[in-house]
Amino acid sequence: MTQELIHDLKLDRTLDESARQDFVAALRGFVLHDIAGDMRATYERRVKPEITRAWGHEPRDSAEVHRAMRETLCFKFYSAMRVNAQEMVWDSVRDQVQRGRARISEQVQHALRQGSLVLDPSVEVPRSVSSLDVHLMPGNYDREFGPDDATQGAFYDHGTVVFYMGLMGRDQGDIGRTISRWVRARYPDLPVRRVLDVGCTIGHNTLPWAQTFPDAEVHGIDVAPPVLRYAHARAQSMGVAVSFRQMDATQLKYPDDSFDVVWSSMFFHELPLKSIRQALKECRRVLRPGGLMIHMELPPNRALSPYDGFYLDWDSWYNCEPFYKTFRDQDERQLCVEAGFDPERFEQHVVPSLNWFGEEVFQRALDSVGKIDKDTGRFDQGLSWYAFSARK
Repeated sequence: MTQELIHDLKLDRTLDESARQDFVAALRGFVLHDIAGDMRATYERRVKPEITRAWGHEPRDSAEVHRAMRETLCFKFYSAMRVNAQEMVWDSVRDQVQRGRARISEQVQHALRQGSLVLDPSVEVPRSVSSLDVHLMPGNYDREFGPDDATQGAFYDHGTVVFYMGLMGRDQGDIGRTISRWVRARYPDLPVRRVLDVGCTIGHNTLPWAQTFPDAEVHGIDVAPPVLRYAHARAQSMGVAVSFRQMDATQLKYPDDSFDVVWSSMFFHELPLKSIRQALKECRRVLRPGGLMIHMELPPNRALSPYDGFYLDWDSWYNCEPFYKTFRDQDERQLCVEAGFDPERFEQHVVPSLNWFGEEVFQRALDSVGKIDKDTGRFDQGLSWYAFSARK
């Protein structure tokens, strides 16, 4: 069953909406586990041998597996089911959000009178945001329906409750909580006084940094005003102090050497490669000497089998995430070196989800080097997060 949100911006559901959202969450689980498992079995048993005979070699990368699979009935069925399930996620919360817009607006107006939110009308929303409906979410992050509007923030928050199928915990902050706890344990020499979350959306994975490091000053930036207004009101309702600002990650308006940690979660794969390179340079610029840059993403294609790369690259082809595969085809170490980081201070991390595995497994993982495998980052059997980092 889908979970209830734990903050004051939570919107009431009718019984029909609750049943519909539970169904959609279960359907996504069925597609991502059962149908995906059948598709993989078909590839191994029939498609790969046939293609190997026809081509004279096995598919060598994600693109070649896609070429081999895209006309098969199992792939068409999987893709049709997954696209429909994705669209149903947003449809299942649309009426709930529309009905609650007035209450969300009241909460946002109340929050604007306290805390720290700075919107900058001179910041231009990039076309990579304004011209797409990323994740097939109508209106993306930036659509506005009036002054001080936060509808898209509410749409995203309530929709991701269904999308994540309960895997992120009741505050949907498992990624931020898991990685911030990892940083605290693995880098005891790192004084964490100021943290920056780039591409924070509504702060799901920003607030856990303030909770893990209660004495730190935590900042979150994004280019889209609706999600920032919602993020600010959400943080206020949860009693967590975070400063939110409208800002482009490729043009950070912070001085040099001003943060101990610069962080993001599932952000870089939504940027064009040129913007990724510039954003990494900016991350390094604002880091203090000895500071840590760490970004949670899905693992790179070079670390996966051709089939597993193909499976994760599906989102780039069919989920309106056109920059996704380009990013995952990169060598993150090389990107960090190009941004000015020392290659010897680059690291990769595979961290077991606290919400999925619990404290005992998490603590054991601190003494080992996690290995990227087919389950890393996937909402399937066992859930571990991948991150790459570099120190200045």
